[in-house]
This record gives sequence, structure tokens and C-alpha cells, in this order.
Amino acid sequence: MDAVLHSPLVDFFRRNEVALDIRILAARGAIVPRAMEQLALLMILTADRHPEVKETAEATISRLPHDVLSAFIARTDVPEEMRAFFVARGVPVAAVPSADEPDVLVDTDDTDYGPEETADEDPQSVFTRIAAMTVPEKVKAAMKGSREMRAILIRDPNKLVSLSVLSGPKVSDTEVEGYARMGSVSEDVLRAIAARRAWTKNYSVVLALVKNAKTPVSLTMNMLPRLREQDLKRLSTDRNVPEVLRITARKKLVLG
Repeated sequence: MDAVLHSPLVDFFRRNEVALDIRILAARGAIVPRAMEQLALLMILTADRHPEVKETAEATISRLPHDVLSAFIARTDVPEEMRAFFVARGVPVAAVPSADEPDVLVDTDDTDYGPEETADEDPQSVFTRIAAMTVPEKVKAAMKGSREMRAILIRDPNKLVSLSVLSGPKVSDTEVEGYARMGSVSEDVLRAIAARRAWTKNYSVVLALVKNAKTPVSLTMNMLPRLREQDLKRLSTDRNVPEVLRITARKKLVLG
């Protein structure tokens, strides 16, 4: 499976660091990350040490819509091992690949999370609802809940919960930029943002990561060459970032 896909969520499952109840939910299709990650999870779970998880994952795979799956595995960004896995289970590779990643491949979670935008809702009620959730419920809400829920769950002390927010198909680039600015998120969240090329193509996300004192220096130093001169100037005098970053920014300004 190492050649298939790496993401913080998938790696949790690959390392066997996920509790049985959450593995069963994922095997049922009740945890709904992006399509590529969901397929990777199902692949991992077909080899799970627990018989119920293995059988449930296989049953879920058998119910996946073949036409959608066939077009998806024809995409050039699908790893060859993943393509071979589903071909071996009778899914042909379509002649025409799907243009976009499917929003949902399988979703058996019928929880009502309310509307995506909760501007009229009392923020305290969202906090109260989340506080009453179990870890499996938080993982599901991290992927399918509202924007307000994601903003709370991205700061959850449980790494599986906070990183699940970043695997959810609903999370937007604007939200990710906001998370990259937060001083209250974990270093793991910042590392995960920095590792996703689709997000670091966005200059605002890169700048937010560099200016966040919690981002590991090893990451921010690699991002410095991408900064514009005006932002390097500000960074060179910013007392909220590590000293080595300020010094390096000054050197880059001098050297041009």
C-alpha cells in the first residue's frame, strides 16, 4: 500500500493507529473523505486484522457504483496499485476518464449536520454540540459538518480529528488559508497543509504558513524563496517569527 497514497488520514489507518469503532465506520462508508482517500482506506481495510472490518470493507467495495469508479480509476492521477486493485475486483478501466474527482463515492452517514453556513446559529450551540460528540462522531463531523464545525474541530487535541478536517471534501482553499494563520492549531495540521501541493500553489497559504510561529522552521525556510520582496521586508523585522527566519529574510533582501 505504500505506493498508493499518503495523507495524514490514510497514514493513521496504514499504521494501525485507529480504534476499531472508527475502522468499522470507515469500512461501512460512514467516514467520507475525498474519493481518492476513501478508496485508499477501503483498500487498507480489506487487509485489516479484524474480520468484521475486512468483510465490511469488501462489502462496501462491492456496492460502489461501477460506472463512476471505472471512470475514476482511468484518471492519470490514480496510482497504478489502486487501479490494479479494483480491476482485480472486476472494475474495468473506462475509455474516458472522469474530468473531476467524484464528490462522493459512498456515504452511509445519515447524520444531520445542518446547513454549511451557520451564520444565524449561536456559536455556543455549535461548541456545545461538538463537546457532546464522541471521537468517531467528531471524525465524521470534521468531514461532513458545517464550516463553523470545521473551524472548531481543526483545533481538536485529537490528531485524527483535526487532520480529518483537511481530508474532508467540503474544506475550501480560503478555510485552509485561515487554518494556516491560526496559532491554536497543532504543528501536525500545519505540516499537513504544507505537504499538499494543491494548497501551497496558493501564495496566500504559503505566506500564512511562513508567518505562523508554530510552523516548523524546516518548512518555512524552504518557502522563503517564494516570498515577494515586500513580504520578505516585513518578515525581516517580524518579532513573532523565529530569529533564524528574520535573519535569512534579511540576507535574501541584501543578496537580491
